[in-house]
Amino acid sequence: MGRDYNAAMLSPPFVVRPVNWSASRDELRALRRAVFIEEQHVPEELEWNDGDERAYHVLATSMEGRPIGTGRLKLDGQIGRMAVAREWRGRGVGAAILRRLLELARKEGCSVVRLHAQIHALDFYARYGFVAVGGEFEEAGIAHRAMELRLEPEHVTSD
Repeated sequence: MGRDYNAAMLSPPFVVRPVNWSASRDELRALRRAVFIEEQHVPEELEWNDGDERAYHVLATSMEGRPIGTGRLKLDGQIGRMAVAREWRGRGVGAAILRRLLELARKEGCSVVRLHAQIHALDFYARYGFVAVGGEFEEAGIAHRAMELRLEPEHVTSD
């Protein structure tokens, strides 16, 4: 039981993968609706915009295939719309989503990644190297601060 049990404990009970907005729109919208519109009372007209069609998206799903988290990376290096289902918070889903978005940003050649962090999430993003820039501001009725992270370029090795 030893090694197999430990291996199972180390692997998360979810996966995070890039998805296409058109193909996964229903799952992505359902997660964001639950977190932003219903839970945080973001006005619906502020949640949806054409940025979704021109962004990279990731979707976290439980091992049973249930959508549990999402985030997006716009082509200008802006991370946003990170949402994790309430019952999955504190279990590493947000961190896994952020890491996957940062991988995508590096692959796309972004040198700086930016985001608007809700005040309660500043420490979360700081753990990944993000630095707050500028003062506090309100977005959709919620206090935020801009944060940014300078990325090291991906090193390509030649044979």
